[in-house]
Amino acid sequence: MLSRRRFHNSGLQRREKFMQTNRRNALRLIGGGAIAAATVAVTVTACSNELPAEAVAPWQGPGAETDLRRWILAHAILAPHSHNLQSWLVDLREPDVITLHMDLGRLLPETDPYSRQMVMSQGTFLELLNQAARQRGYRAEMQLFPLGAFDRKRPDQRPTARIRLVEDAAIRPDPLFTQVFRRHTNRSPYEMRAPSAQALQAIREAVAGFPVTAGFSDPTQAAALDVQREIAKRAWRIELSTPRTLLESYKVLRVGPKEIAQHRDGLSLNDPMVRFLTAVGLFDRSHPSAPDSQAIQGQIKRFNAAIDSTPAFFWMVTADNERVTQLLAGQAYVRAQLAATAHNLAMHPLQQALQEYPEQDEMRAQIHKLLDAQRSGQTIQMWARLGYGPTVGPAPRRSVLSHLLQA
Repeated sequence: MLSRRRFHNSGLQRREKFMQTNRRNALRLIGGGAIAAATVAVTVTACSNELPAEAVAPWQGPGAETDLRRWILAHAILAPHSHNLQSWLVDLREPDVITLHMDLGRLLPETDPYSRQMVMSQGTFLELLNQAARQRGYRAEMQLFPLGAFDRKRPDQRPTARIRLVEDAAIRPDPLFTQVFRRHTNRSPYEMRAPSAQALQAIREAVAGFPVTAGFSDPTQAAALDVQREIAKRAWRIELSTPRTLLESYKVLRVGPKEIAQHRDGLSLNDPMVRFLTAVGLFDRSHPSAPDSQAIQGQIKRFNAAIDSTPAFFWMVTADNERVTQLLAGQAYVRAQLAATAHNLAMHPLQQALQEYPEQDEMRAQIHKLLDAQRSGQTIQMWARLGYGPTVGPAPRRSVLSHLLQA
């Protein structure tokens, strides 16, 4: 009888252990899939007015800030940045000078292995800095890579720019500055109507003087639009189904008001169900979701619907891919987005097919061929959806103080 009881108890224990393991695996699948649906897509909810007020407080402006450099920086930190990492470090120890460095702890080594997008994001910061300085009647004298440019493989601790502020009565405000607080990346479905000719011309004029060639495709070029849509969809699927690139996004996912307010960067998700599951410890962000999971497939379906609603694409091509060129391309991009905003147009960067990791080689080659950027050195620095979309709110931003190397 004792042996039977032991055998029975042992069987129950094995069964319970088996059920617990299956429950954990199921929860991991559900949780990981839900995270994927939010993380990689960064849906409209992730950039909505539901975010904690303190996380989006910088979008209220510098207020009564009396220090000129900090007032300028309060606008520069509103620049767009890949994955919203905000990899900006600022040194104010030299009077009347702002020295910009890249935060080497805020990179994307899997999806952006050579930090091309990171350098472009330094450029977006510099452009808004320049516009803010002009607004106050100052000339921003910029030295790009004053101690030499990064090599082609990785950034280092050398500054990306040194900016001296010089008061100049001849300086006039940049009209694009009025759009700084309205500019938000919009990943929603767009209306299926072409951007106006006036808007496209304004975007061209905004990037004039920078070493980029701007291009557009619209509903009058149906075949080209269809090919671009297909490349975007395939590149998206690749990033979702490549474990290490998906995990890279998971690492910067902020779930719920507490995490969003604590970090004020990365990819924000404030969905109530995901918040609940996270609160009770049922999400495992250390594991990628299965490519064939319901949530991943659902996310692909939602992304494809947004792509199919895209009436136009915008792109920028440069003759080379040097570090200075990447910086200048970043400046040009945020100017293009500000010009689009002034005409109530939305933009949504599609960097997946431009990324330099091996799984995207075919997609990168296809988009370069399609956009006639195949000559030696030519690089598509930006490719984005363009159209009229619904109003969306800002993404979280860290404070000026959090970017300072030394106050």
